[in-house]
Amino acid sequence: MQDKTTLAKKQTGRSDRNQAVCADLIAVVIAVTNGEPRVLTIGQAGALPSGPFELGHRSLQSGLRAWVERQTSQPLGYIEQLYTFADRDRIGDEHVQRVISISYLGLTREEQAESSAVHGWRGWYDYFPWEDHRTGVPPILADILMPRLLAWADGAEDLNMRRDRRQRVASAFGLDDRDWNEEFVLQRYELLYEAALVAEATRGRDTGSPPPLPGRSMIADHRRILATGIARLRTKIKYRPVVFELMPPAFTLLQLQRTVEALAGRLIHKPNFRRLIEQQNLVEEVGETTAETVGRPAKLFRFRHAVLDERAVAGTKLPLSRA
Repeated sequence: MQDKTTLAKKQTGRSDRNQAVCADLIAVVIAVTNGEPRVLTIGQAGALPSGPFELGHRSLQSGLRAWVERQTSQPLGYIEQLYTFADRDRIGDEHVQRVISISYLGLTREEQAESSAVHGWRGWYDYFPWEDHRTGVPPILADILMPRLLAWADGAEDLNMRRDRRQRVASAFGLDDRDWNEEFVLQRYELLYEAALVAEATRGRDTGSPPPLPGRSMIADHRRILATGIARLRTKIKYRPVVFELMPPAFTLLQLQRTVEALAGRLIHKPNFRRLIEQQNLVEEVGETTAETVGRPAKLFRFRHAVLDERAVAGTKLPLSRA
């Protein structure tokens, strides 16, 4: 005789495989060191810190902090929930369990990143080399990426699909007189994934496609999660003063500008940037100078924490240079 559990499963059409769901906590932890944005990684720089949400965790955030500190010895400061990833095929068909990942964006200070470099800090442009436009359009875009991406668009089965692909490529990558939008990090990566031009799209199967584009790959969909974190931060620094979470206690205005440029992957108009910082009353002088600059010593500043109470929508807007 069948037991009640087996009978119930047959009656409802459910099975252990369909019910196997677990929650994963994953962290996109960002720092800026020597003017370069970096992300905290594990597993030979191929994964983001992560671990399952356990019954012993008091909350999602406490569970995340516990996993990151256990895996990297890096304490977390500022964190905010990023996104929940639950696509059925995001981990791989061979996995019995359905894994739902709750991701968080974390920001830490530069000196902490330098002292913890052994724990796997990697430049985020190692994963997305086409995203750094501080010295102009990256050669990888014109020489490798665009020819292959446009060939994929023109290889669509019908005219409407070809037009749709062309339009999406032009919008994401700033073609046909469109501006490059630094916030479209995720859209660009997902287009490259759809075109099978990144390693994650062809992993474990022979597609006959050309070799993937340069750029370090990651396990499962961790590079997609990283792209989501970068896009969120690039958007957020324009409207909230979160960039100061990445700065040392005292800094020059040039260091602040270089940090914002590193995150945005774009140059900033220096006079406009300083004017906006002053108008928003975001910083105050420390009363000291630094000799670590060419020419006369530069003044040191600190973030005015009172601005958070005075004006909840204060931020560091980006007067991007379009030259």
